[in-house]
Amino acid sequence: MSRLARWRARARALRNELVALYLAYRDPRTPWYARLVAAGVLAYALSPIDLIPDPVPLLGYLDDLLLLPLGIALALRLIPPAVLADARATARSAAQQPRTLGWLGATGIALLWLAAMLAAGWLILRLTR
Repeated sequence: MSRLARWRARARALRNELVALYLAYRDPRTPWYARLVAAGVLAYALSPIDLIPDPVPLLGYLDDLLLLPLGIALALRLIPPAVLADARATARSAAQQPRTLGWLGATGIALLWLAAMLAAGWLILRLTR
């Protein structure tokens, strides 16, 4: 297996784990503290803003390569095994379905960030007058 194929397989596995984490987050059997950690990890994973900006040499990808997988691992450990097994099974079956909502969801997140930036700019302008 080539290096590129291995990276693609890892990326696919990470995406499936994020979907399973989201599904487990929504499950009522998941304890509140696991939901809190899962919500933080999911928000960070989907956010276009990083803790350490990517252009910073070497450190820029540290959060993506270390912090995100560690956060996912912590959240998955807090979720009860039965809930996690159900969520992973659902995520695997969802991975087989064609994806059309991915671009729609990404567009929605981008529009939310744009609206937040415009609101912040408007507020700054209003306060500085």
